[in-house]
Amino acid sequence: MLAIDLADPQTFVDNDLTDYWRRLRADFPAYWHPPNGEHPGFWVISRYADVMAVFRDNQNLTSEKGNVLVTLLAGGDSASGQMLPVTDGPRHRDLRNVMLKAFSPRALNRVRKSVRTNTRAVVADFVRGGEGDFAQEVASVIPNITISALLGVPDEDRPDLMSWTKSALSSDEADQSPADAWLARNEILGYFSDLVERKRKEPTDDVISALARAELRGEGISDTDLVFNCYSLIIGGDETSRLAMVDAVWTLSRHPEQWRLLREGRVSLDSATEEVLRWSTPAMNFGRTALDDVEVAGQLVRADEIVTVWNISANRDESVFAEPHTFDLARSPNKHLTFGYGPHFCLGAFLGRVEVREVLDALRTFSTGFAPTAEPRPLHSNFMRGIAHLPVRFEPDEAGLAAGDGR
Repeated sequence: MLAIDLADPQTFVDNDLTDYWRRLRADFPAYWHPPNGEHPGFWVISRYADVMAVFRDNQNLTSEKGNVLVTLLAGGDSASGQMLPVTDGPRHRDLRNVMLKAFSPRALNRVRKSVRTNTRAVVADFVRGGEGDFAQEVASVIPNITISALLGVPDEDRPDLMSWTKSALSSDEADQSPADAWLARNEILGYFSDLVERKRKEPTDDVISALARAELRGEGISDTDLVFNCYSLIIGGDETSRLAMVDAVWTLSRHPEQWRLLREGRVSLDSATEEVLRWSTPAMNFGRTALDDVEVAGQLVRADEIVTVWNISANRDESVFAEPHTFDLARSPNKHLTFGYGPHFCLGAFLGRVEVREVLDALRTFSTGFAPTAEPRPLHSNFMRGIAHLPVRFEPDEAGLAAGDGR
């Protein structure tokens, strides 16, 4: 039963791992995943409390050798010590404090209106069209518009950037090679290298320009550091909310009773948003490397061993969530780990919640119902979980469309 290769993206396409995670939580809370070919072995942490403990511990467990399987298994991350997610210690604190000024709830409150306006326009147009690929035509568009506007990416550059971000850590197609993903990541870095240079010369009212003016302990942020962190922001600002939106439509189509509750206003948008985020858990895992021998989930982890935490399992932990395999938009409390926890808690959590919330509100305003017209096509990744293509037919709510899309 434990002969599952978690490093292989195809594993998550071919298998329902519900029983696998249940078995690990019950009997192997710290499971040693054996090496496979050229990949080293790694620890798999599956219980909610243990996952939280790993997220908290940046003294014994570092992100600086990589924080996702792709880089951890390859031996390290070239952005270590420069990009926020793979930086620890005082530098992480200083860099995070600078970036929090741009991504705190207070700072982002000003973009709420634009997120709502853009979301309602995109969803309304899609519903009017009757049917199409929700993943490609709606969920891929909304986060890209939002994060690109915040960073200061020109409108004409956004389609290319969207294409690259969707290939950097996952793939819409099964045949993407590691070289394709590497190329996509380098396209993003090359693009932001040029954009940072332009923003240095001609700053505007956006996050890149603000970061270009910022200082860390009396020194400006280097171009290299800026580029790496733009890469992190564009990836993080797209993946989670995009995949959660798609999963929401797919899951609601399979749970009509929950759709009725949402449409009729019998559950709050806030609780519905949290359950969509818990249920979808787009980022399945994160990773750390042990700096010294340390105990994790009752097991001795040796220095330099890789420790992976699986949010997808923690968010289904029976000891924390009542009936965790039930999709319940009224679930409360709902302290899921979709955005992580501790020092590396996702900077974009507030923005992601706003985007998912606005999509749910637009769906219930502009449509009386929807149904897939074909089986969804899954994403291929050992990091991100979700649906790449979701053909859907919508039934428009003419009164809602007439009153609520702002036109």
